[in-house]
Amino acid sequence: MAKKDIAIVGYHETKIDVNTGRSPFDFAGEVLDGLLDQTGLEKDAIDGFAVCSAMSGMSTPFWSVVVSDYLGMELNWCQQVDIGGSSPLGAVSRACSAIRDGQCEIVFVLGADSQSTANLSNARGWQPEFQNPVGLMGPPGAFGFISNRYDGVYGLDLTALARIAVAQRGHAVMNPNAFEKFRVPITEDDYLNSRMISDPVRLLDCVMPCDGGNGVIVMSTERAKALGMDKMVHPTGYGERNNHGVNDNNTDILESGHCVAGPKALAQAGMTVDDLDMFQPYDDFIIAVMLQMENIGFCERGQGAAFVKDTDLTHTGNLPLNTSGGQISAGQAGLAGGGTNLVEAVRQLMGEGGERQVAKASNAMVTGIGAIPYLRNWSCSTVMILEAG
Repeated sequence: MAKKDIAIVGYHETKIDVNTGRSPFDFAGEVLDGLLDQTGLEKDAIDGFAVCSAMSGMSTPFWSVVVSDYLGMELNWCQQVDIGGSSPLGAVSRACSAIRDGQCEIVFVLGADSQSTANLSNARGWQPEFQNPVGLMGPPGAFGFISNRYDGVYGLDLTALARIAVAQRGHAVMNPNAFEKFRVPITEDDYLNSRMISDPVRLLDCVMPCDGGNGVIVMSTERAKALGMDKMVHPTGYGERNNHGVNDNNTDILESGHCVAGPKALAQAGMTVDDLDMFQPYDDFIIAVMLQMENIGFCERGQGAAFVKDTDLTHTGNLPLNTSGGQISAGQAGLAGGGTNLVEAVRQLMGEGGERQVAKASNAMVTGIGAIPYLRNWSCSTVMILEAG
């Protein structure tokens, strides 16, 4: 990525809730209205559209066209991004490329999903004949296996995972967009004593499927300045790795594509992990946060617990972690969930974090995770470095 030639100039996020009865189209309209209000743009000025897949409503293979049609948008470029929770960052990266290539000038990046309507996607990252016979039904079981493998190799320190859970919940308490039921503090004992789901994965390790939407507006920095935009956030580094280890018959399930994507994004931005002001990782399960810390290089493999215990993860600490609460404590709006962390990073870098605002907020690392395959770590890994304008 060229340094600061592309800008994110606006963000919007709906309230995250459950059983709303609202469609992803409804959430998409709310997000677009919010972005137009914030940026002062006219809808007709937007000529590019990148949308994340949705688990609800998406019975059509023409998702990007159908959603943009619903929103009344005439476009020069549109794309559906289908790498699961990595999609929001992937969509921003693809929007940057389209703008640099002259395909479009202003891109609306959208994630919108509704878990309270029918799941029409049949989304999965595996072939069921390999997993269903042994009772591995969905992500909690897969992360139970990953957690047990970690315990066998390094020893799993549950108090470190509890520390992550407590820090993120503390941020959700201060986030008015978080699922209301989660806007209450928890203690380490609450985490440790929460109901077992897939040993050793507990209830407070897991995301809550919710409804909601989020999005950002992307354009060239030159265009943003010409339009008088006074707040900008620049994507200055990006790494993406899909199907990491797919050809290894004895793959290390504790190694993810973040070991490639993280260093790549940091190198593009000219940074190391020590330069980061905050960390906004994808968090479908608590252990995924610690695994990303290890794979990206915050610490050595197997040293995640020690790193967590030696680091202040609160918004006033030395490495603020998921200052919105992350998906686990704010709610996961289906396949739009990865946008929660992206929007929070943009919010923080624009200095609009409210009572959870990070004092030193000049840059952020945001990550994505997508799809759970058979016998490996997650399929899709993305890392993006954002810098304040």
